[in-house]
Amino acid sequence: MPDSVKYIVRRVSRLIFRFVEKAKMTEHTFMIIMALIIGTLGGFGAIAIRVMIKWFSSLSFYGNGSVLENIMSSPWYIVIAAPMVGGLIVGPLIYFFAREAKGHGVPEVMQALIMKGGTIRPRVAFIKALASSITIGTGGSAGREGPMVQIGASLGSTIGRFLRVSPTRMKTFVGCGAAAGIAAAFNAPVAGALFSAEILLGDFAFSQFSPIVISSVMATVVSHKFEGNFAAFQVPEYQLLSTYELLFYFVLGVLCAFVAYAFIKVLYFSEDLFDNRFKIPEYLKPAVGGLAIGLMALGAPQIMGMGFDSIDNALHGNIVWYMALLFVFYKIAATAITLGSGGSGGIFAPSLFMGAMLGCAFGWLVHGSFPGIAAAPGAYALVAMGGVVAGTTHAPITAIIIVFELTNDYHIILPLMITCIISTVISTKLSRESIYTLKLVHRNIQLKDGAEINVMKSIFVKDVYTPHAETIAACSNFNEIVNMVIAGKDPHFPVIDRQSRLTGILSLNDVKDHLFDRDVLQNVLIAADIAVTEFETVTPEDNCQTVLEKIGSSNLEGLPVVHPRRSRTLMGMIWRRDVLKAYNKEIERRDITSSFASRITMKNIDQSVHFMEGYAITEIPVPNWFVGKSIRELNVRARFGVDILLIRVNDQEGPKIKAIPDPDYVFSFKDSLVIAGEIGKINLLKSRS
Repeated sequence: MPDSVKYIVRRVSRLIFRFVEKAKMTEHTFMIIMALIIGTLGGFGAIAIRVMIKWFSSLSFYGNGSVLENIMSSPWYIVIAAPMVGGLIVGPLIYFFAREAKGHGVPEVMQALIMKGGTIRPRVAFIKALASSITIGTGGSAGREGPMVQIGASLGSTIGRFLRVSPTRMKTFVGCGAAAGIAAAFNAPVAGALFSAEILLGDFAFSQFSPIVISSVMATVVSHKFEGNFAAFQVPEYQLLSTYELLFYFVLGVLCAFVAYAFIKVLYFSEDLFDNRFKIPEYLKPAVGGLAIGLMALGAPQIMGMGFDSIDNALHGNIVWYMALLFVFYKIAATAITLGSGGSGGIFAPSLFMGAMLGCAFGWLVHGSFPGIAAAPGAYALVAMGGVVAGTTHAPITAIIIVFELTNDYHIILPLMITCIISTVISTKLSRESIYTLKLVHRNIQLKDGAEINVMKSIFVKDVYTPHAETIAACSNFNEIVNMVIAGKDPHFPVIDRQSRLTGILSLNDVKDHLFDRDVLQNVLIAADIAVTEFETVTPEDNCQTVLEKIGSSNLEGLPVVHPRRSRTLMGMIWRRDVLKAYNKEIERRDITSSFASRITMKNIDQSVHFMEGYAITEIPVPNWFVGKSIRELNVRARFGVDILLIRVNDQEGPKIKAIPDPDYVFSFKDSLVIAGEIGKINLLKSRS
C-alpha cells in the first residue's frame, strides 16, 4: 500500500476514534450504527455482484433475452468454450490472490469465526466478487448467495479490524455482513438474519441478533432502492386442496433428504478428486471443470449458471416430469464439478434448483394420480426448494422462512414445515455434518458439538493432572488393600509392580465383592488378583476432550497419566472433577478477556468486570490530582491497593493504549486508567477523583 494511502487511512481512523470517544456511545448505540453501515455496504455489494454477473454473461453468450435463452441461442463451441475460458481466468485469480475465495465460501467464513475470531482479509471481498461473477457469468453451475455471504462477512470483518473491536464484536460484525448478503440476494430480510444466527453464529442472543436484524433490513432497503421491490422468483398462487395432501409432502421431505445427501457426498467426492487425485497445476483445474460443464451443457443447457429461469419454469409446471428428474442429477454433477474443480460460487441457488426440479417431477406424478387432492406440480416444486435447502444446510428455520418470504402466502407454511423438518431429520441421520460443516470437519475443526468441545481441546492433561497419585503395590494383601481404599481420598487407585510399572486399576467396587470373605482372603488375595488390567490411559500431551471421551467409555472417574514413550510409567492421575474445574476456569477467563477487551476498545467509563468475589477491573478518568505526576511519584498501589493495568492516552494523534505502563509515565488530563483491585479500594480511589 502506498505511503500516501496509509497516511489517509490512519487519519480517517483517528477521526473515527475521536468521534467515538467524544460521543461516549453506549454499546447498543455503537452496534446499531455499525449494523447500519455494514448492511448498507452489504446491499451495495449484492447489487455489484448482480451487475457483474449480468455483464460477464452478456460477454460470454449471444442474445438479448434471459440467461437461459442466450445460452441456448449461442453456437455449440461458445457453450463449450465460455466456462473453460472462465475457469482459465478464475483459477490464477484465486490461486495467486485469495485462496479463501475458492468454492462456496460459507465454510471459510465459519472457519474464520471459529479459528480467527472473525478476521477475514479485506481482499477476499473483491476477489470473491470477481471470481464468482466470472464463474457464474460464463456458465459455471453455482449460486451468487454464497459469494454474497462471504463478501458481506469480509466487509464486516474489515470494518471490525479498522476499528480494532473486540472478538465478540468482530463476530457480530461478520454476522451482520453475512445476513446483509442473503437478505439482498433474495429480498428476504428475516431469512438473512436467521441464516446468520442459525448457521454461522449458532446464537440467537439479543445482543448479537438485534444488530444482525438491523443490518439485514438495511441491505434489503438498499436493494429495494436501486433494483426495486422485486421477487427472486415468479411464484404461482398456492392452495392446500386437502389435508390428505400433507402425506404427499411427508414423502416429499424424505425425497428431499436423499437428494440433499447425494449432493453433499458428490460435492465432496469431486473436491477430493480434484484436490488429491488430479495431478495438474491447481490454477488450471477450474478450466478443466469448465470444459466438463460446457460438454454437459450441450445436452442440458439448463444446468449452466444459477438456473433461475429453469426454476421459474418448474414453479409453473412447464417442465415435463422425466426431464425435471433428469435435471436434478445433472445439476448435482454440474455443481460438484464447478466447485470441486476450484470455481467460485455458492450452493444455495443449486439447492433451490434441485428442489424445484424434484418437486416438479413429484408433483406431476401425484397430481396425475390424485388430481382431486393433490395440487399442481408448481406447489410441490416450491415446497421442495425449501426441503433440499434444509437437507443440505441442516437449517430448517432458515429454509422455511426464505421460501415463506418468497411467497408471502401463509397457506404454504404447513406443507413447508413438514417437508423441511422431515428433510432435516433424515438428512442429519444420513450425514451428521451439513454441506458447510463437513468441510470444517475435513480440516479437523469441530463445530457441530458446540464451542465447549473446542475449549476442551485447548486444555491439556499436563496442565490439569495430579502428579502424586495414591498407588497400591501389586503384592499388597487384601487387608492392606481394604485399609488403603477406605483411608484414601480418591475413587480409583493405580496398581504398580516392584519396578513401579503400572499394571492395573483398583476401586472400591473391585474390593467390596470380597469383603464378606475378608478373614479368609486377607493373606491369600493380593492387589494383582483383583485389579482391572484392561484400562485406558492418557499422556500429558493429550487434551481434556480426549480424557472425557475415555472416561465416558470406561465408566471411571479418572485415568492414569503415563509417559508418552513408556506406556507403563505412571506420572499421575487426571480426574473428571479437575477437568471440569479447568473448563470452568477457562470459560471464565475467556469471558473476562472478551468483556474486558470490549471495555478498552471503546470508552465505557465506570463499567466494571468482576473476575472473582470482591475484585474487579474497571476504567476511570484520570483523577485531577494525578495530572502532571508520574506513576512512581503517586505510588498508587501502596496508597490505594490497586494496580494500573493500562493507560488510554488521548493525544493529538488519536487514542493509544499503554499496556503495563512505565513507572515514570506522567499523567495528562485527557488520560483514562484501567485499574484492578478490591472493589472497596477502587471505590475509594474513585471518591478521590
